[in-house]
Amino acid sequence: MSWRPAREGGAGVGGGVDRRTVVRSAVALTATSLLAVGGPGAAQARERDEAGGRGSGPTRERARVTPRLPAPGGPYPVGVTTLYLVDPDRPDPWEPRIRVRELMLTVRYPARPVHGYPVARQMTEAAAAVFGQLDAAVHRLPASGVNWAATRTHAHTDVPARDVPVPVLLYSPGGGDPRTLGTSLAEDLAGHGAVVVALDHPGDTSEVEFPVTRPGRPEKVRTTVFRGDPRSDADVFRTVIETRIADLRFVLGQLAVLAAGGNPDAAGRALPPGLGRALDLRRVGVYGHSAGGTAAAQAFHEDRRIRVAVDMEGYLDHPGPEPGRPGELFPVARDGVDRPLLLLGSAGFVGKGERERSWSVVRARSGGRVRQREVARGAHWVFTDYAAMAPQLAAAGLMSVADRRALVGPISPAESLPLVRSWVRSFFARHLPKE
Repeated sequence: MSWRPAREGGAGVGGGVDRRTVVRSAVALTATSLLAVGGPGAAQARERDEAGGRGSGPTRERARVTPRLPAPGGPYPVGVTTLYLVDPDRPDPWEPRIRVRELMLTVRYPARPVHGYPVARQMTEAAAAVFGQLDAAVHRLPASGVNWAATRTHAHTDVPARDVPVPVLLYSPGGGDPRTLGTSLAEDLAGHGAVVVALDHPGDTSEVEFPVTRPGRPEKVRTTVFRGDPRSDADVFRTVIETRIADLRFVLGQLAVLAAGGNPDAAGRALPPGLGRALDLRRVGVYGHSAGGTAAAQAFHEDRRIRVAVDMEGYLDHPGPEPGRPGELFPVARDGVDRPLLLLGSAGFVGKGERERSWSVVRARSGGRVRQREVARGAHWVFTDYAAMAPQLAAAGLMSVADRRALVGPISPAESLPLVRSWVRSFFARHLPKE
């Protein structure tokens, strides 16, 4: 198998959270605020209005740009499925009317032959409609001209898994970002022989589509409660990270149910044959971006089931009491680590100085177990699918060069994508070797 070490190369969204209710009406967004919106109707109506509503809609649809994702490497075809999990013992931290904690997962895995199995889209239709309003405004993406729902992945839906035990990697996305923005890296890891489980963190994540409704959540698409940068409020940021850690640890427990032959899907959906047998829960890693990187590192510190972690530009301290004053360190930084931790940063991150304060502490207190790398010409979201998508949108004239550089930096995807993939894959392969 190809899960072997390769040669290594040398936060959030814009203050406060309304915890009592989720805003469900579509609202005008600025690039520095992230407001909850309703379902896809507003986006569809806007498209009809822009198209003129007199038969020109299909023509406009064909004219819109469809972002493309790079193909994964590795010897294995990639399968993909979704899991809907419910933790009955934990109420939702953001919406008190939801008395359980719901999670949506995407699971990618090395597959058997994929002929006849459909290729998955990056986003569902409903999630893409909200993404086009919500995420696009926050990240200065095009307000129109992009068909977000049409982007295809390279994974085949519900194809049987190779029932050979392989490492299991959990992924937590950036604050306010959906799990779908980690598709490219996850597919590459799966293509090289790992099961990759990507989580959304509902209430935090910009948009999450569930297979069913439930009391307290009458719509299938749930949107974020964030109205600004969670790190601007110490109590909110603490809740964000604590919730994400609890989500990750709950998922590990449910994967153990799957590995033992059970089906943890709360809707009772049938899962791909062989998937449970593909899970080697003796070899578990976790990685995350921004707030997801913070959660990944701290979950790694707390949970001995996790053997290795990658933090992609997540702070390891809490917000300071006022601008310019350092905050309390997370225990992972204060105590150091006794297992391998990789810190990946970007040279263009506007919070680089603040980030480095906590990163320097964990390096100093970990006895050489921490490695650090930096994308020299990258910016904060170079670790996500925006690394491939933003340059395409800029080349199509839909995104300014300045906005593209603010999002992912001036580095080309031909350079950034292989670099990030190789760093992450090599680190996991080295420390989760075939036994």
